[in-house]
Amino acid sequence: MSFVNLVFKLSYICLCLQVAAFKERITAEAEDLVANFFPKKLLELDHFLKVKMWVQLLIPRIEDGNNFGVSIQEETVAELRTVEGEAASYLDQISRYYITRAKLVSKIAKYPHVEDYRRTVTEIDEKEYISLKIIVSELRNQYVTLHDMILKNIEKIKRPRSSNADALY
Repeated sequence: MSFVNLVFKLSYICLCLQVAAFKERITAEAEDLVANFFPKKLLELDHFLKVKMWVQLLIPRIEDGNNFGVSIQEETVAELRTVEGEAASYLDQISRYYITRAKLVSKIAKYPHVEDYRRTVTEIDEKEYISLKIIVSELRNQYVTLHDMILKNIEKIKRPRSSNADALY
């Protein structure tokens, strides 16, 4: 074996080890996100559901005129409902990932000689890791937007109609 071939093989082995370490890190980070981050997000989602209920209960009965504050309340509730739906779909995605992965792992156990199944598990893990990172960013953006919307409109949310009738004239 020539020196060049030896260096090439050592470089290849080094690269394979780096790729394997990277894949392990991605899998570990994805598992950490699912185990630690998302349960906290579920609690935050519960808080947003309580805020949604609070705003809905503050919406006054329908009257003629002076409904600007009511429209702010309704828009806030609609935004909270949107975030609720998207968060639920994110959580559903995690369970679908585990189901898909479990099916592939069972195929690997059944057909251990098929290398494509092993590669597919790695690819699915990497895809899920990227997806989880995107979900984290989306949740952060949605929560910050909701927080900003509520803070900017808190007075109209609490009191959608002014009690001062003289201000109308």
